[in-house]
Amino acid sequence: MALFGHHASAEPLSVSAKAPDVTATNQNGQPVDFAKIYEKGLTLVYFYPKADTPGCTAQACSLRDSFATLSGEGLTVLGVSKDSVEAQKKFQEKYKIPFDLIADSDGTVAKAFGVETIPIVGMTKRQSFIVKDGKIAWTSLSAKTGEAAQEVQTALDKLR
Repeated sequence: MALFGHHASAEPLSVSAKAPDVTATNQNGQPVDFAKIYEKGLTLVYFYPKADTPGCTAQACSLRDSFATLSGEGLTVLGVSKDSVEAQKKFQEKYKIPFDLIADSDGTVAKAFGVETIPIVGMTKRQSFIVKDGKIAWTSLSAKTGEAAQEVQTALDKLR
């Protein structure tokens, strides 16, 4: 919200809030309708500051390494950053990431989830959300990097 040219800080969506119905572009330049993804079941939407940086790579690779287990439990994973489609594609290919990476260049998805942008550098904060039945079921407002998959698995276990 802008007030006299100043932007109020974002408030991340809380548990039980309706999950945002947004559409954004993945690493292949294809539109991804989040509402259609939510309909498939549990969805992890995780935000990371920048593709192919140490923390973001550790986070993506942790989820990649546990992808078979997580997807076997019906979880769809969407990684989101303000990187371009091209940067997301390079990141996905370099690390063989098996899930969609969303190029949220204009910050629409981050804004919809209430994820703050880090001042000056313009990157989104590292936060994670699990959507269940169209609502936010779990949040991590300082999501893990190398232990991302374990953090998500613990959350899934509690949601069962």
